[in-house]
Amino acid sequence: MSSKRIEELQQQIFNSIQELETLQRSNSGDEVSNYGFATETGETTLLDLFAGRDKLLLIHNMGQGCRYCTMWADGLNGILSHLESAISVALVSKDAPELQRRMANSRGWRFRLASHGGGDYIKEQTVSEGSENYPGVVTYKREGDKIIRLNSSIFGPGDLYCSTWNLLAMAGMGFDDWTPQYSYWQRPRQMDDGGKDVLG
Repeated sequence: MSSKRIEELQQQIFNSIQELETLQRSNSGDEVSNYGFATETGETTLLDLFAGRDKLLLIHNMGQGCRYCTMWADGLNGILSHLESAISVALVSKDAPELQRRMANSRGWRFRLASHGGGDYIKEQTVSEGSENYPGVVTYKREGDKIIRLNSSIFGPGDLYCSTWNLLAMAGMGFDDWTPQYSYWQRPRQMDDGGKDVLG
């Protein structure tokens, strides 16, 4: 009986996602400012992040201090080439550009990076009303020099953007059962190479 109900709910979720996509497609959005950001090569703007394209997907990452945001970015990095075939993509966080680059290099991330530094952009373009620096994603479109915010969504366990949680849920594991880590390597009790200078 529970298997049948699971199948019914899966179909309902599929149908709801189709409805959501239809609503998102029809959303005309709201005009926003051309916000400024810092990068390794100097100042840039929201318009610059479009990189000459008409649509932009901007990933809101909380920064190098969040394991959850790191896992979301790891997953999105894996499909970045697919996304970039259709839309401009960049990742923003409050971290300084140098710190962003170190984090990206350590994870193998290929995103274009920009720092909002906790300023006006993240305060006014948050994905969660009343919460600054909340993780998620925002899509924008460009009409000449005019920028329109189309749709946004928060990141969180069970969302549409990180398959890890959905797959663990199929095994009966929930948010309280598992926490992502930066690295899963554990030092063996005995190191065959002598164990000198091992980090982690």
